[in-house]
Amino acid sequence: MIFTSLKGGLLRKRPLTTSYIIFYILFSPDTWRILIGVAAAVLLAPRIIQPDHGMLGTGAIYVMLASIGYAFSILPGRWISNTLKKLVLTDKRP
Repeated sequence: MIFTSLKGGLLRKRPLTTSYIIFYILFSPDTWRILIGVAAAVLLAPRIIQPDHGMLGTGAIYVMLASIGYAFSILPGRWISNTLKKLVLTDKRP
């Protein structure tokens, strides 16, 4: 129960603003993993899809490749997120 009250207290102190949401999305490793998965699907699917695949088969291949790209991109996603945090969130006060 302590965690619940602590979490509620922390969330009440920080207002939900557009910049907060943008920075949260930018610094989240999952955002980069999703983008890498989608890029893998867009780049690889046209090379795999055969002319006899229907729309359902084509969609399944895109989803499959995006899922595999998401699963395999955990380390690059963390690296991109941590690098952005180091570059943007440095303490530059005099």
